[in-house]
Amino acid sequence: MTTWFRLAAIGLGLALAGCQVVPKQGPQQPGPVTRPRPVPPPPVTGGIPEDRERHRVALLVPLTGANAGVGQSLSNATTLALLDTNTKAVRITTYDTATGAAAAAQRAIADGNRLILGPLLAEDVRAVTPIARRAGVPVLSFSNDVSVAGNGAYVMGYSPDQSIERVVGFARQSGITSFAGLMPRGVYGERASTSFLRAVEGAGGRVVAMQSYDRSQASINAAVGRLNGASPFQAVLVADSSGTAALSIPAIRRGKNAGARLLGTELWNTDTGVAGNPALNGAWYASVSNGLYRTYATKYRTRFGAAPYRLSSLGYDAVLLTIRIAREWKVGTPFPEARLVSQDGFAGLDGAFRFGRNGVAERALEVQEIRGGTTTVVSAAPRSFAD
Repeated sequence: MTTWFRLAAIGLGLALAGCQVVPKQGPQQPGPVTRPRPVPPPPVTGGIPEDRERHRVALLVPLTGANAGVGQSLSNATTLALLDTNTKAVRITTYDTATGAAAAAQRAIADGNRLILGPLLAEDVRAVTPIARRAGVPVLSFSNDVSVAGNGAYVMGYSPDQSIERVVGFARQSGITSFAGLMPRGVYGERASTSFLRAVEGAGGRVVAMQSYDRSQASINAAVGRLNGASPFQAVLVADSSGTAALSIPAIRRGKNAGARLLGTELWNTDTGVAGNPALNGAWYASVSNGLYRTYATKYRTRFGAAPYRLSSLGYDAVLLTIRIAREWKVGTPFPEARLVSQDGFAGLDGAFRFGRNGVAERALEVQEIRGGTTTVVSAAPRSFAD
């Protein structure tokens, strides 16, 4: 949200009344004249007037280009958060990262912003972090790439390792001991593979097979065929979108592992049609809770005339976090970064979360089951980290 202040031109009319005194002797002398001191205009930083009563916070998101829709939804979410809280403590100025994230960060810092919300993309976080670090400005990014965390950058996005650990742990508690994995080729698949192996081992299960694939039906079928040639398994994790996961179901159901439970990641929660796909019936996946999000989405549609992007809630929650810390943050001083690493954490639309010392948001996740065209919570998220 960009808030512009209008500078009112102040004209000073100075009328000096001269008082004449006629002495008894000698010529008339004029009284002393005191020249008024000039009144300086309000200081201006980067074209924006200095704000003495509100904290200046920058929002760095793409407002043009391929990701403009997501960026605008994040921007709208911050606006809604300010309106819902009726806060007068924070002013947010939006900068477009599509024209250059580094340049956007430099403008934001020159304008006097003490905290950066965003950017969205991992490569933009890498460009912004060193600039912000030199200025002592923390970065609360919306990325889910944990590799960009650190040196003053924090990751608010939903990371796959946490959702994988949560759904694997629930499956293990439900009696599943043998697991298989289908992983897409690429960075996400590689990280999901590592997280999956660690999660299964940590839960006391075993991975009997794991295969990678390109995102094509033929490649998926071939990968499933290789899985079916291994030892039997009770559950298979597909670390991909729900649509891609559904493509694997026919081949799985034809093999010796036809009764295997399908497991998904946090990506499924961003797919609006996940519950309506009959191929996914009975599948489990872990994600942030949607309870408060549904109310937010209704308010968002009413105000902006369109549905929000699912991850726009990150923008809303970033504002709630900022407002909470602002109670102990003096205007005009650096943002108290140490307050971000709180054991109690923060509450938002997506439930409880807190930042570890590695700068990654740890989230309280629930497990949902797709059942009969809808999703049902089969393991609720804890309300706080004390639960």
